[in-house]
Amino acid sequence: MSETLKLLFNLSQYYPQHLSDLARCAPNILKILYRIHLATPVLQPPVTYLVNALLNLSVVYDDKPQKDSDHNPYFPKPDQFCNIDRFISILDNAVRTYTEEELETLATPLVTLLRKVFEFAPQHVRPHVQTALLPSNLERSQPLGRSNTLASRLLRLSTSPVAPSLRESVASLLFELSDKDATSFVRNVGYGFAAGFLMTHDLPVPASATEGWSTDEGSGDLGEKLTSVGGKEINPVTGQIKEMEPEAPGEEMTEEEREREAERLFVLFERLRSTGVVDVRNPVEEAVQEGRFEEVD
Repeated sequence: MSETLKLLFNLSQYYPQHLSDLARCAPNILKILYRIHLATPVLQPPVTYLVNALLNLSVVYDDKPQKDSDHNPYFPKPDQFCNIDRFISILDNAVRTYTEEELETLATPLVTLLRKVFEFAPQHVRPHVQTALLPSNLERSQPLGRSNTLASRLLRLSTSPVAPSLRESVASLLFELSDKDATSFVRNVGYGFAAGFLMTHDLPVPASATEGWSTDEGSGDLGEKLTSVGGKEINPVTGQIKEMEPEAPGEEMTEEEREREAERLFVLFERLRSTGVVDVRNPVEEAVQEGRFEEVD
């Protein structure tokens, strides 16, 4: 089976003119992927070959988009969620098992497949996928991305420094799950996770995204949409519910506390400079030399 799947992938990759014929293999591939036992770790043959075989196949049946067909193999009746749930289950298993470096190679095709299938998903299926992959309101008791749910793990992968291809694919998936709307994207994942994707794709950043809690009259519905979820105010940067944020620090530091903090910073900068990795000037030392630092008796 593995060799046949590899052949199918190569045919779809190098002979795109035959994709409409090769797409007829999709129903059987999907049935195998749904019924096959998932080993641990999950992204290994034949699962990876099954995913790759589906990757290039157009979501087309009888020259019609699958979402317009009554015989859609990706969303079969009577259970139209079975295949998409299988993809999500495999992804959930994978992100809990592999390192980010391993996921860069192994999970990117699966995320790409999820994006393609979501694009053609029937309208009643789309909210099901969004609920499974986007952060829930229950996760907003802390800044988004801090929990161990699949949604939080995807958020962290969307900013991974060691998995550029997966980072781009996951961020694109989250944007598409937000209906390709920048305001909904920021509301769903927080400006902290959304900013990089919006800027690198030259997408306009919602004006109210960095205005904290203020929703003035001029911002109208946009400000409310960014700073309110389920009737509760949220931090548009972190996505956390306002009332659940830790209280702001109390009294200011005393002069003695400031001196101890300055000494700590002095030591840290000296250690950093001694490594030779960077050439920095100690700001505490500079302040002393310029007469901006006074000793406390």
